[in-house]
Amino acid sequence: MIALLRGTIAAITPENLILDVHGIGYEVLISQRTASQLPHLGTTVTLHIHTHVREDQLTLYGFSTGEERALFRRLLSVSGIGPRTALAILSGLAPADLVQAVAVEDAAQLSAIPGIGKKTAERIIIDLRDRLLKDHAKLLQFPAGGTMKGAIHQDALSALVNLGYPQQTAMEALRQIPVEEAQTLGIVIREALKVLAQP
Repeated sequence: MIALLRGTIAAITPENLILDVHGIGYEVLISQRTASQLPHLGTTVTLHIHTHVREDQLTLYGFSTGEERALFRRLLSVSGIGPRTALAILSGLAPADLVQAVAVEDAAQLSAIPGIGKKTAERIIIDLRDRLLKDHAKLLQFPAGGTMKGAIHQDALSALVNLGYPQQTAMEALRQIPVEEAQTLGIVIREALKVLAQP
C-alpha cells in the first residue's frame, strides 16, 4: 500500500491533483481543505496517502497532514460512509471542528455538510465519539476567550469524567473557566467543579 508520496505538483483542481514522482504521474483525490493548503504548480510537496482498493479500482486519497488522514480512516469505519463522503466531510470541517462537533454531539453542524443527513450525522457521533476523544483530544478547544494548555485540558476533562460527570457537561464547564485561571491542573479542576455546582 502507498502511505506517502513526495513529488512535484503537475496539475491541481479543488478535488484532485497529479503528483509527478520521478516521472510517474499519480492522480490523488484530495479534500478542499488540503487543496487550499497546497503550494503552486511545480512545487515539491509531501502527501499522506490512503490507498483505497476495490475489485476494479485503486484510488489514492491525499492529505496534507497525518491527522487529517487518520480522521478520514476513522470516518470510513462508520457504516454507510465511503471515501467520497468522508472526503466531503473533511472538506466541510477542519479536523479540530470535526472532533469538536462529535465531542459535543453537534449533529446540526455535521448535517450542514452537503450529502450528510441527520441520521448519518448521528451515526458518526455514536460510532466515533469515544475514539475521536481518545485519539484526537489535542484538537479540542475548550476556552471561549483564549487557549489554555492542551495537556491540562485533557487531564482535567478525564478527571471530571472519572468523577461521574458526562463528557459534554464537563467540556462545557471547562469552557467557562477564564484563561487566566488555567494555570495548573488543580486550579482548573477546582474552577470547573465550581461551575458544575451552580444550579
